[in-house]
Amino acid sequence: MTELDHTHDPDARSWVPGADTHPDFPVQNLPFGRFVRPGVDEPRVGVAIGNQVLDLNGLAATEGLRKFADLRDATMNDVMGLDPVRRGALRHHLFDLLSASTEADRTRVEPHLTDASDVVMLVPAEVGDFTDFYASIHHATRVGQLFRPDNPLLPNYRWIPIGYHGRASSVVVSGTPIRRPNGQLRPSEEGTPPRFGPSERLDYELEVGAFVAGKNALGDPIRIGAAEERLFGLCLVNDWSARDIQGWEYQPLGPFLGKSFATSVTPWVVTREALAPFRSPAARRADGDPDPLPYLVHDRDRTGGGVDLQLEVTLRTSAMIERGDEPVRLTEGNARDLYWTFGQMLTHHASNGCNLRAGDLIASGTVSGPERSASGCLLELTTGGREPLQLPDGEQRTFLQDGDEVTLQGRCSRAAFRTIGFGTCVGRIATARGT
Repeated sequence: MTELDHTHDPDARSWVPGADTHPDFPVQNLPFGRFVRPGVDEPRVGVAIGNQVLDLNGLAATEGLRKFADLRDATMNDVMGLDPVRRGALRHHLFDLLSASTEADRTRVEPHLTDASDVVMLVPAEVGDFTDFYASIHHATRVGQLFRPDNPLLPNYRWIPIGYHGRASSVVVSGTPIRRPNGQLRPSEEGTPPRFGPSERLDYELEVGAFVAGKNALGDPIRIGAAEERLFGLCLVNDWSARDIQGWEYQPLGPFLGKSFATSVTPWVVTREALAPFRSPAARRADGDPDPLPYLVHDRDRTGGGVDLQLEVTLRTSAMIERGDEPVRLTEGNARDLYWTFGQMLTHHASNGCNLRAGDLIASGTVSGPERSASGCLLELTTGGREPLQLPDGEQRTFLQDGDEVTLQGRCSRAAFRTIGFGTCVGRIATARGT
């Protein structure tokens, strides 16, 4: 587990204007992402500090980052491929530069800072593979109750981190419009053919994602004790779901077109090192639940494999946007409630010898808490669409309508440490093609 050090000092201050009061990106955070300057250059690696983006490639080409000159042409995948010691050293060096009071350091760094509003953020890395898990037992239970009231959890759930292979090419950055998908829908009456048309049960899913660091050779598993070092950092994920397409197609093989049309992610990845003060024990298992098999058990994972990450989902309808209304909160949850840790997910993923590579993305699946108010999707909140949500302006929602805007936010807070955040993961629903 990453140790606490001077970069977590809550009293540390940055000379970058606005960084010390920024709700997400003070100097204690320093998340990584990719950006372009419109019409100017190829994707570059950036670091968020307040409302500024630090051009890591540009800085590495100068005396300001002389120990990391090899990063001048690095991609985000290259940074994610650095060994853990070098990743930690890079964080320390950036922290020292951005919190330094010497005029020389400022002079070296300032030319490589750009206002965030003047760049275009991209998906944080070139995602080679995307795997989505089903790691919230509260979500799995509530969804299972909709379809199997007497047996909501299948026998394997408490033994194995369930996941499926997602579509990497349709992972998009926050702010990308989400086109309502067309698909094949269940017949309305027995004996009639299915229909093809726009999804009528479009949903969001509140998730946390982890970008993989380093790589393992094909055939080589990753031991649970080493899994932590293979996690570069976390982001927020909205794995949009067309529940009607999904419900018709998912058996016997699982999710396909009901999921692959779009998955939104935050542009910034909060590193494992920045999250050190906010680690928590793995979620306590209920009495009677089995212990995981030995390959999924390690003391470090048991005592610090979770993350105390407070999550929130808000909604603005088209009418609310036109009036300038504040968004309405739909969900509050916490990633520490996940039944399986990211270390366990990663270990199980590679347990058959699957080779994971720097920049691969794994996601938690919908994060839901024990209370219904902590349900991480509309499928749960509306009991499968049978109990519509009443919005403050009199509108109702069972599932998302065209023009709806969904925003995910996440922050880590703990006494004696500086609060850090993930930024926002935003998507607005656009009308289906051909309608």
